Amino acid sequence: MSEMTRIKICGLSRPEDIAYVNEAQPDYCGFVIGVPASRRNVTVSRLIRLREQLSDQICPAGVFVNAQPELVAGLLNDGIIDVAQLHGSEDEAYIARLRDMSDKPLIKAFSVKSGSDLEAAERSGADLVLLDHGIGGTGASFDWELLRNWSKRPYVLAGGLDAGNIPEAVRRYRPYAVDLSSSVETEGKKDRDKILAAVAAVRSITI
Repeated sequence: MSEMTRIKICGLSRPEDIAYVNEAQPDYCGFVIGVPASRRNVTVSRLIRLREQLSDQICPAGVFVNAQPELVAGLLNDGIIDVAQLHGSEDEAYIARLRDMSDKPLIKAFSVKSGSDLEAAERSGADLVLLDHGIGGTGASFDWELLRNWSKRPYVLAGGLDAGNIPEAVRRYRPYAVDLSSSVETEGKKDRDKILAAVAAVRSITI
């Protein structure tokens, strides 16, 4: 049997959200940090307060868009987050600079519209790549058929995933992890039942 697919619940911003993931126990959770345009944005001070309530069994990831490397590295090195997820135009020079400042894992997000986007993801110096439709948190998916014969490196699949289609997506495309945000919300707020259902869907998959 292959290794079980991981699940990440992203965009936590309230104490209730932390309670929901503590109950559901996904592998990762994500905090959008310093991105005022996102309704899921949290300040560093709020992040620290939320992090204090998070189960030790869940790996906290910080989601950044073209943030100063010093901010990202500081949060990693202080143990506030354990992984940094880069969703902006961060290039290889940025990743290399961050590597010099912290040895914690890095995830680079790629908007997938064609095979050339997958080629760019293949070349990334990040530890993991996240493959998404475009702007994160929209709930839309890209053409997953592009992944059918793509096995160049482990990846996180994001966009358009929910409890209903996760099993088929995992069995067909074998991602390292799946990442959910808007699909586990109701009226823009994280939904306990949807989070529990999504995590249960991943845990139920046998390949």
